[in-house]
Amino acid sequence: MNVYLIVIYVICGIYMTLNFKHDIHMLQQNSYRLDRYWRYLKNDMGSTWRLVDVAMLFLVFSNLLDLRLSLLVVAMVCVTKVLLIFRKKFKKPLVFTKRVWRIYSVTVVLALAVYIGVIAVSSSASRLWGGYSAPAVSVGILLLLSVFSWAVVMLAVVILKPVEAMINRRYRNEAVAILKSMPDLTVVGITGSYGKTSTKHYLERILSENFEVLMTPGSFNTPMGVIRTVREMMKPYHTVFICEMGAKQKGDVKEICDMVNPKMGIITAVGPMHLESFKSMENVQSTKFELADALPSDGLIVVNNDFEYCASRSVGNVECLRYSVELENKKESDYHAENIKYSPEGTSFTVKGPDGFELALTTRLVGACNISNLMGAVIIALRLGMPAGSIARAVARIEQVEHRLSIKRTPGNVTVIDDAFNSNPSGSRMALEVLSEFRNGRRIVVTPGMIELGDRQAELNEEFGRHIARNSDIAVVVGQYNRESIVKGIKEEGFDLENLYEVASFNEAQSVLAGIMKSGDTVLYENDLPDSFK
Repeated sequence: MNVYLIVIYVICGIYMTLNFKHDIHMLQQNSYRLDRYWRYLKNDMGSTWRLVDVAMLFLVFSNLLDLRLSLLVVAMVCVTKVLLIFRKKFKKPLVFTKRVWRIYSVTVVLALAVYIGVIAVSSSASRLWGGYSAPAVSVGILLLLSVFSWAVVMLAVVILKPVEAMINRRYRNEAVAILKSMPDLTVVGITGSYGKTSTKHYLERILSENFEVLMTPGSFNTPMGVIRTVREMMKPYHTVFICEMGAKQKGDVKEICDMVNPKMGIITAVGPMHLESFKSMENVQSTKFELADALPSDGLIVVNNDFEYCASRSVGNVECLRYSVELENKKESDYHAENIKYSPEGTSFTVKGPDGFELALTTRLVGACNISNLMGAVIIALRLGMPAGSIARAVARIEQVEHRLSIKRTPGNVTVIDDAFNSNPSGSRMALEVLSEFRNGRRIVVTPGMIELGDRQAELNEEFGRHIARNSDIAVVVGQYNRESIVKGIKEEGFDLENLYEVASFNEAQSVLAGIMKSGDTVLYENDLPDSFK
């Protein structure tokens, strides 16, 4: 084998392994769930990137060019794509966890077994299948593996399933043992279609005035995220554990509850999130209320009555306190917010409860959604015996949670409202209402829309477009995934189309903003889709 062919093989092999890396990255963004990953793949199969690989495969096995020239073209294209891979920036980079290394290793071993096998056979024969030469077959196999890199990754995941199950079982048992060794620990579970992460942060800040508190960090709201938190961060001196509980299918919340055994809980919302996997609102409701069902008889569940599917679900196994921000739900709630006043410094409001209870609060946070999230945290703090003064002091000091309706001002006197994390119908509407209050300059929205809304995807994004038209002066719609629906809603409201920009990426959106922004303007970033969406 001459040096020319060796170089071709190495280039194609490097390109193949980088394709595996990308597919594992998308698998990670889809929570290692093969069903979700497959939904992503169905939308990506016809991408230009994959079609170029098919074209290279066709070139190698065609008679369009001399084989050596065809291989040179393939090598040049592969080098170009490798350079593009290294230059590409992802919103959420691949995290090289031990699980990723296991998947990557098995994937590469599977591919190399085929690669080396073909090269070994090729070295002993000058002509192979169908009269094609050994170099053509060898490079063709590498390109074929690149085209079907997703299939090799999925096969590696299937092969590793027993290993992952064994590892997860061991880690879970260790976490359960740690929790059982702390009988005085109060576990507070928080779940909901949205608002749970902010509520977790607010509750942690309030309770830290009087207790040693541990909360699940970031978005560690899966069973393995909770297990990792307990194993790596739980200390004997902790007295309260705030456990965020995410869910994308029935039984997810119950699985976490069975492990951590919460004494109290907050259900922040039941809304149309992850409908692709839940299929119906009734399934979303029953899953979120798995938290209430898991509590002991002397426990407490706190429920946000501003959501229809929260208010309509009765709770009989444990004490239930309900809260609301919306005035129409005041009568059916035990606690409600009144006298809400917004200012450039934040928000002031009064929490009113049973037996004439009143607590005046001020916060740097803005938006009804943040007041709602604070309400659930305040009720838990009161039940744990915290003095009203300590609660008020903590609420006044709470910092905005990054990417969740946080407000910053740039040196150019532009106000940025960052609501880029995981937009939803209720939260996006509230964010636009906050934007509408900024009247010193033009109000600008930058958004790719909302995802994982199942059969209501188009309907809810169209409604979102109408809200954009009513509450903003300039709209920048990013990407293709929801563009048609959002633009349709915007146009229905008679929005000035000269102020509507349709762009392919956030980089392009930034270029548009650089050309139009003026001092005094306010920009709302509403949602930031992961790289597995276009």
